[in-house]
Amino acid sequence: MANGFDAAWIASVFDEHAAALELFAAQWTDLPEDCVQEAMLELSRQPVRPDHVAGWLFHVVRLRAISSHRSASRRRCHEALAGRLRQVSVEGCEPRFDADELAIALDSLDDDSRQAVIARTWGELEFVEIGELLGVSASTAFRRYEAGLAALRTKLETICVTKNNRTKTSQGNCPTS
Repeated sequence: MANGFDAAWIASVFDEHAAALELFAAQWTDLPEDCVQEAMLELSRQPVRPDHVAGWLFHVVRLRAISSHRSASRRRCHEALAGRLRQVSVEGCEPRFDADELAIALDSLDDDSRQAVIARTWGELEFVEIGELLGVSASTAFRRYEAGLAALRTKLETICVTKNNRTKTSQGNCPTS
């Protein structure tokens, strides 16, 4: 290693402190092992050994755990809000499903389709932007979005209420885009 730390020394530090560090990190995060692993990697990248290795590790693990907790909280809040934020409203069409059903249907999509649908529907991104996000062309992003919507329509079996209050199960009667 460039900094003079050898694998045996890192392993001995890990063996000596990992359990206590994981217990310490568990106060803030559900992923304490990840925080400890990140701290150990950061230790291996230090140009010189810290004077007090244990104190340094506890400090770094604390920062990683708090950051992990904040990230998870933001993600949960964002996902919950996104599910409630925008309901696609189309004149003459009332969705007959709740946010939980939508979340389950979204989870069942392949990653690319799900990302395209969420980015377009809730993020209001253009297909060029979605393409950049996914590393594909705008037309491929559009096709993935369309495929995702089609799969969602099938999964949710959208029920449309027509203007004369007749109910129809829709495959093509109720546009959602």
